[in-house]
This record gives sequence, C-alpha cells and structure tokens, in this order.
Amino acid sequence: MPERNAIPQMKLKKPLNGREAALHVLMQVWYDKAYTAIALNRVLRQTDLEEQDRRFATELVNGSVKAKGTLDFLIKKLAARPLQKLDPAVYCILQLGLYQIFYMERIPVSAACNESVNLAKKFSRKGTDKFINGVLRNSLRQQGPLQDIIQDDLSLRLCHPHWLTKRWQKQFGEAETELLCQWDNEPATLCLRVNTIETTRDVFLQDLREAGCDAEVSLWCPDGVILTKSPGLPALLKKFPHSFYVQDESSMLPAPALQPKPGERILDMCGAPGGKTTHLAALMQDKGRITACDVYPHKLKLIEDNASRLHIDSIETALQDGTEFRADWAETFDRVLVDAPCSGLGVLRRRAEARWTKTEAGLKEFPPLQQKILENGAAYVKPGGVLVYSTCTIEEEENQKQVARFLARHKEWEQPGFSHPRTGETVKELQLLPQRDHVDGFYLTLLRKKF
Repeated sequence: MPERNAIPQMKLKKPLNGREAALHVLMQVWYDKAYTAIALNRVLRQTDLEEQDRRFATELVNGSVKAKGTLDFLIKKLAARPLQKLDPAVYCILQLGLYQIFYMERIPVSAACNESVNLAKKFSRKGTDKFINGVLRNSLRQQGPLQDIIQDDLSLRLCHPHWLTKRWQKQFGEAETELLCQWDNEPATLCLRVNTIETTRDVFLQDLREAGCDAEVSLWCPDGVILTKSPGLPALLKKFPHSFYVQDESSMLPAPALQPKPGERILDMCGAPGGKTTHLAALMQDKGRITACDVYPHKLKLIEDNASRLHIDSIETALQDGTEFRADWAETFDRVLVDAPCSGLGVLRRRAEARWTKTEAGLKEFPPLQQKILENGAAYVKPGGVLVYSTCTIEEEENQKQVARFLARHKEWEQPGFSHPRTGETVKELQLLPQRDHVDGFYLTLLRKKF
C-alpha cells in the first residue's frame, strides 16, 4: 500500500452512505494504524446512517480488511502499477470495489463499479475516477481466470498471509489449517460476562430476553452469555449499564482458574482494559484487594472506569511495567495473574487487521518479554501461593515451552493441575484451538510456589 508520508489528507466529510463510511474506516486502519473495530465504531457514531447502511458499511469494512491479501493480489494484477504508487484513497476505493465484485454476490457489479467511481470523484484527485473505472471493469472481464488462481492458492482463498498458512500447515496439517482460517473469517459472536456482584446469569438472561435479545449460556464459563440477536452494544449498555462486561469466552477462563478467595491480595500484572481484573473481583465478592497494572496511564483509566461502571470497589491500579522488578512487592501476593502480551494468533477473528500487521519474524519478540513478566510475577507470590499464566495465542514457544522453561529454572514451583472448564477433569494446562474447540485460541496453566 502507499507509504504513509506520501499520503495527502483526505477531506473527511461526513459520510453520507455505507460506502463512504467504509472508505473513512479503511483509511484510518491502513494509514493511521487504527484498530478496525475502534475505527468502525468511531466513524459510525459520527453518521446519521440508517441501520441497513450501517450493517452494509460494517460488512464492507470487516470483509475488505480480512481479504486484504487477496484484494492486494487483484489490484497488482489489474492496476499495472505498484501498490506503493497508488493514491491512498484510490487504494482503499479499489479494495472496496473489488471486495463487492468478488465477495458480495448480492451487490450488482454495475453498482460496485459506479459507486466506486463516485467515491473517487468525491475523495480523490481529478482523473482517478477513470482509472478506478478501468480497473474494476477489467476485473469483470478477467473474473473467471482470477477466481481460478485464488481458488488454487490456499492463502488467497482463505484470506491469510502465506507465511501464516504455511506455519499452520506444518503445525496442524492442511485440513485443520483450512478450518482454522475459516474460523478467523467468520463474524465474531458477541459474548458477555455477567457481573455477579450486581445480578445472576439466570436473571440477566431473562432481562435480555425481555429486551428482545436471543441469548444462550456459555459452555465454557458459568458467568458467560452468548448473544445471537441483540439491539447492539450501545443499547445494551444503556439498558443494563452495571450488569455485564463484554468479554470473549476464552478470556473468561483465567480468573476462575486462579481461584481467588474473599479477603486475599491479588495482582493482575497486565490488567487493561479490566476484563479479567473485574472478573477476579466478582469471584472474590468484591472483598479483598486487587492491584491491576499497566504501563500506560490511559489504560489504567480504562480499568478504573470499568470497575466504577460495574460497582466494584476492591480494585486499585498501579502504573507498573511488568518487565521491571518491584522489590516492595516480593512475596506479598496470595495470587498473581500473568495474562502476558503475546502474538495474538488465537484471536484473529476478533482483530481483523492483525493478520496483516503481524510478521513471522515479529513472533520472536514475545517469548523474552513474557519470560521477564513471568519471572517478576512469580517473585511476587507468597510461598504456597499460585500464579496463572495465560495468553491468547496458539504458539507453543509462547505457551507450553515458555512454562516448561520456567519450571526447569525454578524447582520451587510446580504445576498442580486445575479443573477443565468443560469436562471437570484435572489438567496441567489448557490449549484451546478454534478449529477443534470452537472458541478463540487461548492457553492457560496454574503454577504453585512450594512452601
């Protein structure tokens, strides 16, 4: 795509339709490095679009971001110029137009072409509308052969980078790699964790149904609810401001595994934005003291705001880099949660742009970082206390091998086992894989410091 410093600022007029809104979002994602979900919500809040147009914009954005690699392949084939030479708005308009032509059968190709031309006239330099029209019309003429190429290439067909599909094929085999990629490409479900300080899951389920929602219980967490139909998150927050926290099913698992008790002192090493921290507080009946850390003040504010909204008083925040040892915390906590920074390869379905921003070389930066945080977290645990180590990735180097190396270095620690959230059997560690477990990829284990 074009270099960031070569980008003329697009006139950010208020979007008048779904395609204009989608263009605004793509510009922010690819050139301002915004998260897709955050940029989409921000743009849609600034519009007066009807619900149908909002859904169309959402589908366009999420689909175009996920299919970036395949769309880039098409643009290179059809535009006869390097992506870096394209005007940013032109690049994003081509992405949107080609996505409609190749992936949205219900959209007439004439509409995809004509509306893309209109976007170029409004948001790009004079004359680019003819270029865009030519590229899209050319794609129609070559659509059959291009589709054949896409179908014959697993990475292009399943919209994942080549390095990642090759890595997964080596790890899981081709059949499971295909299932894993398909999982990533499906729309993410909306999962809520019930704030049991304020209500119960049964009561909240009844409240949701009376509000016109279709909801079912999570099979992984007794506090989890999965919404299959709802009026949208803003409406839910307005109607039930204190009753829930938006949280993926997998990320609801570390807090119960840590088994916090009322009155204990707990440390959450990487607490922002507060999902696991507030879950710990609920499991402790808001009795005790939880210290939640982050390296950025604005992220600590997120924890504080979430705790306040959920009427939780037992949480305090601390501006603390997990890689820096704090001597006054040595052996002072009953339990420590290390939900470590990771490559995030288990949650690509929920972070649409992440598959394109990560690199294979970049994976190597996480194990050393995780090791430092785990070492410090372990030093803060009292003798006889416990620590949960978790990540949202499916990489062995960051998970099983990281823990094995830690135990080899520290004979004063053991892996006692914990209850599997589905089966109840005692397991030493839990590695969830989307293609097998039908939830986001996640790893966790429980460690105990001997007396």
